[in-house]
Amino acid sequence: MDRFEEMRVFAAVVDAGSFVKAADAVGMSKAAASRYVADLEGRLGVRLLHRTTRRISLTDEGQLFYGRCKALLADVDEAEAEVSSRVEEASGPLKVNVPVSFGVLHLAPLWAQFLARHPRVELDVTLSDRIVDVVDEGYDLAVRIALMPSSTLVTRRLATTRMALCASPAYLRERGTPRDPGELTAHDVLAYSYWSTGDEWQFDGPDGPVRVKTRPRLTSNSGDTCRAAALAHQGVILQPTFLVGEDLAAGTLVELLPGYRSIELGIYAVYPTRKHLALKVRALIDFLVHAFERPRWVA
Repeated sequence: MDRFEEMRVFAAVVDAGSFVKAADAVGMSKAAASRYVADLEGRLGVRLLHRTTRRISLTDEGQLFYGRCKALLADVDEAEAEVSSRVEEASGPLKVNVPVSFGVLHLAPLWAQFLARHPRVELDVTLSDRIVDVVDEGYDLAVRIALMPSSTLVTRRLATTRMALCASPAYLRERGTPRDPGELTAHDVLAYSYWSTGDEWQFDGPDGPVRVKTRPRLTSNSGDTCRAAALAHQGVILQPTFLVGEDLAAGTLVELLPGYRSIELGIYAVYPTRKHLALKVRALIDFLVHAFERPRWVA
């Protein structure tokens, strides 16, 4: 018998909880469904199901095999959907959530290009640094900047950015350049309020991890606000290179403590499921992956 069909019938039996319901779901007789599962168990040499007159349950081996079957069947469905979707055209509303600074600097210039390529898509872009619930709030896709993306969502990495400690040359001339992270306690700090560790900044130095409790002079939920204050010589910031990369390249900001690196973050496209992924979502993911093959900011 067809090994794929055996897996399909076995998974249907587990999902339905009975051979009768599974047979209806896959369009065959109960006897044929039973034969598929029996042949599968015979070929594997293990019992996958406990059968009684009242219920069906998985053995330990069955539980393991069921999980692998579901993943393989989902991959096959996705492959078929991808191939069949190529003859269609992306269309319909597409609701997207993106971080504010990254959205303004690096995504806003791209939306017109995407719409030009997909004229039947209706794009709805929300900018927010709040971590939205993609499923409950009805988003088709979100862009997240994080150490690790959510384990409950499907992710595709677009690029990376690292946190850079920096200040303006004028500020450093007046206040001095810190030689180690501990000296930051004597400096004016411009802090981002959504930073996961709060006012405690972390670095990886020559002798291992270092943590410094800073005392912010300014706190804001906007990285752009922190950057603007730093450019106006008001203090030290720890901001991602996608935001301050051009300032570092131009010399209007100077990176501090080169021997102490802060964390690197991934920039991800996240979405609820890869199964039966809508063509409009797939088109946007592919577009973003291509757009960030060579990021504009310095690493």
